[in-house]
Amino acid sequence: QVQLVESGGGLVQAGGSLRLSCAASGLTFSTYAMGWFRQAPGKEREFVASISRFGVSTRYADSVKGRITISRDNAKNTAYLQMNSLKPEDTAVYYCAAGAYLTISSMTASREYDYWGQGTQVTVSS
Repeated sequence: QVQLVESGGGLVQAGGSLRLSCAASGLTFSTYAMGWFRQAPGKEREFVASISRFGVSTRYADSVKGRITISRDNAKNTAYLQMNSLKPEDTAVYYCAAGAYLTISSMTASREYDYWGQGTQVTVSS
């Protein structure tokens, strides 16, 4: 049974930082690209960042470039999202996802991912 478990969310002031983690089990982690998505109240789920199976390639949404870094540790079956200079508009539930057959061009598409976590809330106060 595949499980993705996010952690590290919370309440932070604008300008602050958070590091999200996504612990994976039940799959061969290094054969999956990993992505982070977020969904704010009343809005559709949107792409945040993604990383290829061995971390060679990454992609970011324009809204987070320069502030957010995605990484992974295949030895620990964990993906990370380091978020700096947080803004109130970053407030959302953040989800990690795993996809087995992603290309560079498809890494931003939520429909291409096979497994999803339950999400972790990030709230940025102004």
